[in-house]
Amino acid sequence: MKIFPAIDIKDKKCVRLVKGDFENKTEYEMSPVEQASKYKDHGFKNLHIVDLDGALTGKTVNLDIIEEIVAKFDLKIEIGGGIRNFESIQKYTDTGVEKVILGSAAIKDKNFLKKACEKFQNKIALGLDAKDGYLSVSGWKENSNQLTLDYLKEVNQYGASRLIYTDINRDGMKQSPNFEETTKVADTSNCPVIISGGVSSIDDIKKARELNNNNIEGIIVGKAIYDGDIKLDELAKELDA
Repeated sequence: MKIFPAIDIKDKKCVRLVKGDFENKTEYEMSPVEQASKYKDHGFKNLHIVDLDGALTGKTVNLDIIEEIVAKFDLKIEIGGGIRNFESIQKYTDTGVEKVILGSAAIKDKNFLKKACEKFQNKIALGLDAKDGYLSVSGWKENSNQLTLDYLKEVNQYGASRLIYTDINRDGMKQSPNFEETTKVADTSNCPVIISGGVSSIDDIKKARELNNNNIEGIIVGKAIYDGDIKLDELAKELDA
């Protein structure tokens, strides 16, 4: 199982939000590039990055930071945050990231998702963020009134190469991911699924592995690393488990 340590970027700093709330954020001393270096030194190969400035503006605000991380470290990076057009996708793929995550734009416009998957084959990851079974959009401020599984069934054939499923109620809360709902998503999805939101301890990594679901590709770990609940040395051991 792949482990994706997370970096959320806001105002050039590493931050973590609680349930996606920009008013409820913690800033950390470490710069995004320093944090990426730390992950690389511990043997991690995958990285999950969210450009929160991008999520707010719809622009590739921190492209320079992403370019620097890609250039310095041999890491497979998935990047998300306000990616709403082909131009932004192209900019990111040109930097050499592994996957570009489409969220709100793909939910609001299924045709955009379809065309993006056709144009950027094997590069598009679909980010589905759900609250009580319904998809949320626009930085989690709006409920789309679409049930997650219904939407997924509609777009399943479009060719997304990865799906990242986040339970918003768990995100930043360190209460363990919603394994039950993620399993339902993985059982429905045509592409591999990443677990996101709520990882609180090494036990959550072990539990994810024990799900023994061939369509669950990996898990994202964020706040628990920054707050010291999960030590990187300890997490790195799980890479070889």
